[in-house]
Amino acid sequence: MIKEVLLYTKLKDKKVQCNICQRRCVISFGERGYCLTRLNKDGKLYSLVYSEVSSWAVSPIEKKPLFHFYPGSEWLSLGTLGCNFRCPGCQNWGIAHDEVKFDQKKTETITPEKSVALARSYNCKGISWTYNEPTVWFEYTLNGAKLAKKKNLYTNYVTNGYITPEALDMIAPYLDAFRVDIKGFSRKFYKKICHIDDFKGILETTIRAKEKWGMWVEIITNVIPGYSDDEDQLKNIALWIKNNLGEDTPWHLTRFIPYLELSDLPATPVSTLEKARDIGFKQGLLYVYLGNVLGHPAENTYCHRCKRLLIERKGLYITDYKIENGNCKFCGMEIPGRFE
Repeated sequence: MIKEVLLYTKLKDKKVQCNICQRRCVISFGERGYCLTRLNKDGKLYSLVYSEVSSWAVSPIEKKPLFHFYPGSEWLSLGTLGCNFRCPGCQNWGIAHDEVKFDQKKTETITPEKSVALARSYNCKGISWTYNEPTVWFEYTLNGAKLAKKKNLYTNYVTNGYITPEALDMIAPYLDAFRVDIKGFSRKFYKKICHIDDFKGILETTIRAKEKWGMWVEIITNVIPGYSDDEDQLKNIALWIKNNLGEDTPWHLTRFIPYLELSDLPATPVSTLEKARDIGFKQGLLYVYLGNVLGHPAENTYCHRCKRLLIERKGLYITDYKIENGNCKFCGMEIPGRFE
């Protein structure tokens, strides 16, 4: 479905500037933006993916991952086509790039109204826009989030954080959680992996989501051997989280799996992840998790005061739960997050 977008500027010679992500693409007549989902048609900018769903499922909130936002709850998860990054090892490259690039749109039309109806019919806690970067179908997610809030559903973005401040401010009143990738912590890394010149805007957007809009924020870093596994970057990410988001902000360190242009790299050694986790704790973070390491004790949640096991996880599923009214069952400590 084609739909005129909300945030763009008309320029001379029928050019337009898209103001949804921080690339702020200037798009000539008849051309698409970097994400390939936005078309300049007759001097107006249109979304090519409104209501076009490439993937959807009902899945646990742990899959995002969000570990301190209604743990164990089920969510309607939706994705479309396209992305404003082109990470060379992207696990969802097909929907993020190939299908939209070559117009092989294997999509299902699910309107915002139908997405809310689906979430309610499956007894979901809310709706998550995930699988690919949600800002590329911003208008769809905005309308879906507004409708979701009217039906008392929660909402979250699984995002790379490259949304513009004005787009964030437009959707933020209807978003409850913001799961953000901090992929590395150097300009060199972001230039090499994400093809952007600076990542400062991602950090500013993440702070804005929490401080101005009160969203629950969790951070994820995919630890890539030779790219983002050095101590300096990991230490700086941990320090930035503590100093700007707070010590109670969960940090997820996930194992890199070789794929596409990064197929020649090894999977991240578990020992590297464990060292990264130690770095997070040494910098003062209270909750640091490991991902893509099934059965590792660092998938679990422990009270930051008494160190007792509060949430035991096996992959995406909870097998034991010891939080009562948001507090540790053993010592009564308030656990940061949002719980039943």
